[in-house]
Amino acid sequence: MSTIGLIGSGNIGGTVARLAVAAGHEVVLSNRRGPDTLKDLVEELGPAARAATPAEAAAAGDFVVVAVPLAAYAAVPAEELRGRTVIDTGNYYPGRDGRIPELEEEATTTSELLQAHLPHSRVVKAFGNIYFEHLGNLARPHGHPERSALPIAGDDAGAKREVTGLLDSLGYDAVDAGPLAEGWRFQRDTAAYTPLYVGEGWDVPGPDKEFDAGPGSPAPAREVRQALAQARRYRDM
Repeated sequence: MSTIGLIGSGNIGGTVARLAVAAGHEVVLSNRRGPDTLKDLVEELGPAARAATPAEAAAAGDFVVVAVPLAAYAAVPAEELRGRTVIDTGNYYPGRDGRIPELEEEATTTSELLQAHLPHSRVVKAFGNIYFEHLGNLARPHGHPERSALPIAGDDAGAKREVTGLLDSLGYDAVDAGPLAEGWRFQRDTAAYTPLYVGEGWDVPGPDKEFDAGPGSPAPAREVRQALAQARRYRDM
């Protein structure tokens, strides 16, 4: 089994940590506020989990999951991630992250920005196209008839094979969307984004109703491939 380092331990990071511990992996959690703020999550996860600084989590992980707001990507420790496979969950939300000209112009993608910041790491985009509730709910053992798939993108074939194996242990198949430059195919507002796992009959709540993503619905590999093929650039929408 592997050690998973997490830089960012919020909704997505915490859910990945829960799946990892359930699968027999060890996790090293971190966030920008310090290890003491992760005490409750560490206690929930048990002896396979510990809290650390981002640099310590980066150095400890066989895989390192970066689950921070995109605006904070430049603070991800680069030297400690040298030679490591890094899983990027990031998405671009201008209202949260501010306007980033390269992304506004679609000259690059979110994961390519992180790869440029981490030139000696192998970045693979994953986990960013599914609500964290669904990520936790839809995990199924290998061969299960309701097994879902998650898309991945990356420039290093070996790193993608490693991430495919990790996803398998966490309860998901992987669909290779191509290099990092193709990561836009499962960015926000595309066919392969979060609605793919919502299921039929789920209604977006109105302004007077609390948001509820529902339990989620399985999305097998064939549906993920179809959604990736249907994706459109923002400029073409």
